[in-house]
Amino acid sequence: MAGPITGLFQTVNFMKSKPDKLPEKRQINETILPGANWQKRYWFIFSGQAFSIIGSALTQFVLIWWIADTTGSVSKLALAGTAALLPQALLSPVAGVIADRYSRKTIMILADVTSAACVAVLVILFLTDDVELWHIYLMMGIRGAMQAFQSPAVEASTAMLVPESFLPRAAGLNQILMGGTLVAGAPLGALAVTAMPLGWALSIDVFTALLGIAPLFFFTVPQFRKEKGNAPFFREIISELGEGIALVWKDHGLKRLFLMLGGIVLIIMPTFTFVPLLVKDHFKGGVEEVGIMEGLAGAGMVAGGILVTIIAPKRKMTWILAGLGLSCIAISLTALMPAHLFWAAAFWWMISSFTFIFANAPLTALLQTIIPNQIQGRVLSLLNMIMALAAPVGLMVANPLGEWLGLRGLFIGVGVLSGIAAFAGFASPYLRNLEDRKVK
Repeated sequence: MAGPITGLFQTVNFMKSKPDKLPEKRQINETILPGANWQKRYWFIFSGQAFSIIGSALTQFVLIWWIADTTGSVSKLALAGTAALLPQALLSPVAGVIADRYSRKTIMILADVTSAACVAVLVILFLTDDVELWHIYLMMGIRGAMQAFQSPAVEASTAMLVPESFLPRAAGLNQILMGGTLVAGAPLGALAVTAMPLGWALSIDVFTALLGIAPLFFFTVPQFRKEKGNAPFFREIISELGEGIALVWKDHGLKRLFLMLGGIVLIIMPTFTFVPLLVKDHFKGGVEEVGIMEGLAGAGMVAGGILVTIIAPKRKMTWILAGLGLSCIAISLTALMPAHLFWAAAFWWMISSFTFIFANAPLTALLQTIIPNQIQGRVLSLLNMIMALAAPVGLMVANPLGEWLGLRGLFIGVGVLSGIAAFAGFASPYLRNLEDRKVK
């Protein structure tokens, strides 16, 4: 189930896309970029991808709800989350390099087509009543693999579709889109589940995928291609990733930041997958209540993004640590609410998303500021990989803990533990002072 942590992955994806500083007039094959009519091209492609993302969120909601409603099993939900996230973790380093070397436009088209084909298979299986759990796991795994390639291709393309002066606004639009995806995706998924058979509900994603692909056939996507070296392909990938690892490992502050973020994702990620079960088992709710929870989470992300944009925090690490800590504690408060106070729980779930943006937005600015531009892509690919690996590991660990502590106890425990981990960062001078210097 999508949740506030999703925004952290999007931060990494956007930052991987930011190229080395280019002259004001960027040029490829004698074509000035982004061109006089860049607005039309950008908005058509951005809108198409927005529809595609909302459709994917709807599908994710429907599938997770079906697993929760059909099995009622923490382990089955954990396996579903692992199936979706693990391919992204394993393919992330390769996908970033491929997005730099080959046609991003082609990558986006192939990824959307493949994901749509997976959903089309599930539509047929649901309509013929032949669907089994392993079908869903397999299709979620393939879609997760496609997301690993699509995300860097989409985000890297943004930097070439707009003027440099518009890049901050494009990043802001990306944040709003992620919040809007939760606002729209979960309620639409809940509405679709209640209004039509699951197979037809999933078919909406096939249509939105076509909307995402269509503009790519009518507009070019400019691209600076990374020069290919003489070394074998995978050796170059390992070499480039090694440079990023060396930079992070040698810097005490950056190393602690990466480990802290990975640890918090590992601890807290299971809560976003298990929300349907918490709503169903503890609050005795149904798909409508799950939709409300996720919709409010998206609204909290949008509101938090607007507030941070207005305030423009000066001490970024203070906001990062405090925002993460408050967000995690709010998750515990969500589960602490009595069964008859669903709306109070929904409020705390929204606060968790709202305060998470206090950390997410300053994190973007912090890393863009302190990491040398020419190595940002490799360093941030490392961060993306760390978090993507931490998420499925957290789900696997949470499975036995959920059976032992109970689902409500799991929410309360991981919220408190991850909150303590975030607030403990204030005790580290390396973290507190990270933004006061450049990482070398």
